[in-house]
Amino acid sequence: MKKILGILLLALMAMLGTAPAAMAAPVTDVIVEDTAGVLYQPQLVEAVADINFYEPTKVAIVTIEGDVGGDRLNADVLELARSQHPEWLSNDKQKWADGLFIFAVDPISRKVGSYMGEDRKVSLSKQESIQEATKDLFREAQWTDGTIAGIKKGAALINQPWYRSAGFIITTSIVGVLALLGIGTTAAVRAGNRKKAAEHLKRGDAGYSSVSLALDVTELNAKTIPDSSSYGTLVLEKYRNFSTRYHEAGTLNQQCHAFTKKELSKAANVKVVARYADLAEELDGLDDVIADTNTLLNRYAGWEGAWDRQARPLREDLEQLPTLLSQPEAKGLPTTAALSSLHTQSSQGLQQLAADFHSGAITPDAAMDQLRDMGQELSALLQQHSEAMIGKYTKNKTERNAMEKAMESSRRSESHGRQSTILGSVYAWNTFYPVHAFSAGYVSGTSKVDTARSSASSGGSSTGYGSSGGSFSGSGSSSSF
Repeated sequence: MKKILGILLLALMAMLGTAPAAMAAPVTDVIVEDTAGVLYQPQLVEAVADINFYEPTKVAIVTIEGDVGGDRLNADVLELARSQHPEWLSNDKQKWADGLFIFAVDPISRKVGSYMGEDRKVSLSKQESIQEATKDLFREAQWTDGTIAGIKKGAALINQPWYRSAGFIITTSIVGVLALLGIGTTAAVRAGNRKKAAEHLKRGDAGYSSVSLALDVTELNAKTIPDSSSYGTLVLEKYRNFSTRYHEAGTLNQQCHAFTKKELSKAANVKVVARYADLAEELDGLDDVIADTNTLLNRYAGWEGAWDRQARPLREDLEQLPTLLSQPEAKGLPTTAALSSLHTQSSQGLQQLAADFHSGAITPDAAMDQLRDMGQELSALLQQHSEAMIGKYTKNKTERNAMEKAMESSRRSESHGRQSTILGSVYAWNTFYPVHAFSAGYVSGTSKVDTARSSASSGGSSTGYGSSGGSFSGSGSSSSF
C-alpha cells in the first residue's frame, strides 16, 4: 500500500508541477441594487472591490423584499434585470451576460441566490456552497457581512483551477485505497444482474411455454373469429404478426438459455432476457384475448366466463371508487360528486348490461361497445378529478408538473394489466384510467411534492425562473436560510 500511495503522491506532484499558476483578477465593477434597504454600501463596495476572482468579473448585488414564505427570488432577479439592467443579459436574452456574477438575497422570504454568465457558471453543488457561506450570518440579520462572505466564496469557486478543487485532492487521496480494497462493488453489481436475469428468464419461460402449448388452439381460434365483427377485425389485426413475434420469442429463448453465467452478469444481456420475458408475456396475454374473442363473438360454450373477464376491469374500478372518493383531499370537489353519481349509475348499468347480454337482447359487439363507453366515461371523469386533486394539493407549476408526471407514469404502467382483455388489447393505453392507477399515482405524486417541499424548507436549491421566465435558462439557483 505504501508503494502505491507513494506513486500516487509522485503523480500528484508531477501534475501540480505542470499546472499553470492561478492569476488574481480584481472585480471590474460593483453594482448594488439594494431594493430591500438592508445593506451598508460603503463597507460593502469597499470589501467587494478588494476581492480577487480568477478571471476579471463584474459583480452585481441585489436585495429583494419579497413575501414571507415566498419562492420567487430567481424570477424577481430576472425581472429586475430585464426592466433595469438589460446589460446583465446575453445578446439573445436567454442567459446571463458573460463575465457577470450576481449575488442576491431576500430577507423577507429568507432566500439567497447566486447567478452567473455562461463563462463563469459553476455546478449546482458549488452554487450551494456559495449560498451556504452566508447563511449563519443571514440568520443573524448580518446582511452586509453575509453578502461579503457569499461573494468571497463565489470568487474562490468561479473559474477555479482544477488542481485547487477539493474534489481533486480528495479523489487523488482515496483512489489508491479504493483500488486496494476493491470494496466488492463490481462483484455485487454482477450478482445483482444475474439475479435479475434469472427472474426475467423464469417469467419469460412461463409465458413462452404457455404460448407454445396453446399454439394450435390459438391458430384455430383465430380462424373462426368472425371478421364481420368490428372487435373480431381489430383482434385479427393483432394476430397477423403473431407468428412473426412468436418466432422472435423463440430466437430470444435460445439466445437467453445459451448465455453463460459470466454473460448474465452483464447489464446488456440482462436487457435481452427482459425483452424476451416481456414479449413472451405479451404473446401469452394475446392468445388469451384471441380465445375469448372467438368464444364471446360466436357464443361458444364458456362465453359467460369470457364476458366476465371483459367486464372485470370496470367492475373492479367501480368497487374501488368509493374508497378513492372518501379521501379527505377529495371532499368538496365538484368531480367527487360527479364520480359518486356515476358510480351508482354505472354499477346499475353494468348489471343491466350483463343481464341483456346473457338473455341475448343485444349482440356481442353492442355489449362490448357499451362496456367501452362506460369505461371511457369513467376514465374521462377520473382525468378531470385528477386535475382537480392536483390543483388542490399543489402550490405552483413545478409541483403540478411533478404530480402530473407521477400520475401519468402510474396510469401507463398499470394499463398493461388490461391488455389481457379485448378492449385493453385493441385500444391505446390511455383509453381507460384504472382507479388503482389513479390511487397509486396520487400517492406517488404527493410524495414527490412533499419531498421537494421538505428539501426547500431545509435549504435545498431552487432552480428555474418560474412561468414569467419563459425560455430563459441562465445559470443560477437559490435556497433558504
